[in-house]
Amino acid sequence: QHVLSTGIRRYHVAPVLCQRAKVAMSHFEPNEHINYEKLEKNINIVRKRLDRPLTLSEKIVYGHLDDPAKQEIERGKTYLRLRPDRVAMQDATAQMAMLQFISSGLPKVAVPSTIHCDHLIEAQLGGEQDLRRAKDINQEVYNFLATAGAKYGVGFWKPGSGIIHQIILENYSYPGVMLIGTDSHTPNGGGLGGICIGVGGADAVDVMAGIPWELKCPKVIGVKLTGKLSGWSSPKDVILKVAGILTVKGGTGAIIEYHGPGVDSISCTGMATICNMGAEIGATTSVFPYNARMKKYLGKTGRADIAALADEFQQHLVPDSGCQYDQVIEINLSELKPHINGPFTPDLAHPVSDIGAVAEKEGWPVDIRVGLIGSCTNSSYEDMGRSAAVAKQALAHGLKCKSKFTITPGSEQIRATIERDGYAQILRDVGGLVLANACGPCIGQWDRKDIKKGEKNTIVTSYNRNFTGRNDANPETHAFVTSPEIVTALSIAGTLKFNPETDYLTGADGKKFKLEAPDADELPKLEFDPGQDTYQYPPKDGSGQHVDVSPTSQRLQLLEPFDKWDGKDLEDMLILIKVKGKCTTDHISAAGPWLKFRGHLDNISNNLLIGAINIENGKANSVRNALTQEFGPVPDTARYYKKMGVKWAVIGDENYGEGSSREHAALEPRHLGGRVIITKSFARIHETNLKKQGLLPLTFADPADYNKIHPVDKLSIVGLADFTPGKPLKCIIKHPNGSQETILLNHTFNESQIEWFQAGSALNRMKELQQKSS
Repeated sequence: QHVLSTGIRRYHVAPVLCQRAKVAMSHFEPNEHINYEKLEKNINIVRKRLDRPLTLSEKIVYGHLDDPAKQEIERGKTYLRLRPDRVAMQDATAQMAMLQFISSGLPKVAVPSTIHCDHLIEAQLGGEQDLRRAKDINQEVYNFLATAGAKYGVGFWKPGSGIIHQIILENYSYPGVMLIGTDSHTPNGGGLGGICIGVGGADAVDVMAGIPWELKCPKVIGVKLTGKLSGWSSPKDVILKVAGILTVKGGTGAIIEYHGPGVDSISCTGMATICNMGAEIGATTSVFPYNARMKKYLGKTGRADIAALADEFQQHLVPDSGCQYDQVIEINLSELKPHINGPFTPDLAHPVSDIGAVAEKEGWPVDIRVGLIGSCTNSSYEDMGRSAAVAKQALAHGLKCKSKFTITPGSEQIRATIERDGYAQILRDVGGLVLANACGPCIGQWDRKDIKKGEKNTIVTSYNRNFTGRNDANPETHAFVTSPEIVTALSIAGTLKFNPETDYLTGADGKKFKLEAPDADELPKLEFDPGQDTYQYPPKDGSGQHVDVSPTSQRLQLLEPFDKWDGKDLEDMLILIKVKGKCTTDHISAAGPWLKFRGHLDNISNNLLIGAINIENGKANSVRNALTQEFGPVPDTARYYKKMGVKWAVIGDENYGEGSSREHAALEPRHLGGRVIITKSFARIHETNLKKQGLLPLTFADPADYNKIHPVDKLSIVGLADFTPGKPLKCIIKHPNGSQETILLNHTFNESQIEWFQAGSALNRMKELQQKSS
């Protein structure tokens, strides 16, 4: 193994082989072995140093430290240098990640990495037709990703394979793995006992380049589960309840670690559902301890050898007795009722029994236009089986769904298996349309025809996120998130006022009947049907592979390095926008029709902050140009400032940048001349993404200072020559009347991250280090 003085691994080398047994990480990488002995060695070093019991998440995180003997470890404060086992990228984010990797100049990835084509398939007519259309429309992008994967040693899952997180669970996650993925729902893999963390593309490039990856040492929130799930209650209800307790920012900077006797009543895919939606509370990731349910799932997905090895090292895959959590939440699963969260935010929790009355009181539409099941959160065999069990009862009484109804299989394996076992046909018979194995409506890839934009309506989904306009670009769509079986029951009834635990339906014969709580196998009795082969292995030597990026392409664009810091303070910056209220990455860089530009930075920058609400006029995509005094679109105003050589800032509210991991929300402001984002608080992934691209994410030392800055002010950030970890920066606010005041701004930069800013971006810094080393 050739290692530069900077810590960059130059060549792809398999990890040290486990001496007890050489067990492959996956069927697709037979020469890449699980290295539990290294994990064990690191854990023992850290345990001796800290002299205390460790939580499960601490074991896995600290077990992947680059230097466990010397690494400073303090929860919530120090930055850890880690060596993840692998990287996964979905196609929308993989474009920019691979463009950055190409820009790095490295010949091959240093760890096993994969690309998954799941985001660019629009739901329109049905699975087969939509997939054909997507392959045609996105041919240029798919070709780029396939050839880039082949050249740089990255496995490529073709369109139609399924959703990245389901494929990871079926093939790549395992107890004790550390995996980073360029999607915020990467924590789904925690259902198999792994630490799987969502990141931006630049973070993925670090890991693929063999550089130690930095993560602020997470706090650990323990969720103790007692009792047992039964009846209509499901794993989804666990996280819906937790979201209601912790809110969308309550998990920020922490790993959610589930434990307790109730864990064993949840299937492996159910645990994945809970971990998946932990992204909605801002958590770094979520994880469950290794148990018999995981072992069963590993066996059924062809990985009994991994389960056997995990059995040998089980003491390192569960928390130590007596370990301490920073916060503990206790949930009695026996008392947990079915929940439905929303609208417009995933932490507004309601018991299903109450939602009808709440909706009527709040003026939310109670008639359900569409019910949608599936997604990366709830598309397992068990989920589909429970939904089919509900549908079968309705069909037996001559009923079909009153609402429109769609089904999204999570993977080609799930699709093929539910077709074979009859679930898909039952769901069609009740009125359902089976969509492609892709993200589809969950991320706004939905060509919805049943309503007009601006029409007030309600949908219920088994998805994870329900921000304004996310699913269909209609700000008046009231989206509610619940379990697949509740979605199915509500779609049959057609109204939020139906509680399947107590209410009756009227059959075609006029007789009333009550739906029984669904029961279904967690895994198929037969083996999974793998369906069509959709994986492209990278060749052993991809050096001769050509990666094509046309200079005239409207969808792909090679990257130019961002400018370096000039060594001066940032003086007299204009304020592009002062944002009022919630500002997610959907608001900063919308998805839906904009997904087609994810590989073209200049084109996608035309959606910069078009969804954010301007505090000056209460409107979206309408800001004052401080140089002309005219109001216009946000991207146009930013481009004008850039043309005039004027630097600008954004002022944000709480939890700025929550939601998706999309780094375009950081790349776009940097590309259009932004230098500083000042908020009350940041979501974790977005704050890191901003740092990676050479921006300054700063927070008010006093949150009330948000009110001191007005959109017409000018800002100066002073003291950058003495920019040091832990030391606040000064901001001078210059008002139009000539008066000024000074406030303090906090930051979380460490020394290496300050170097990212000074170099212009983390990628620029990496290239500087490479040049020095060579």
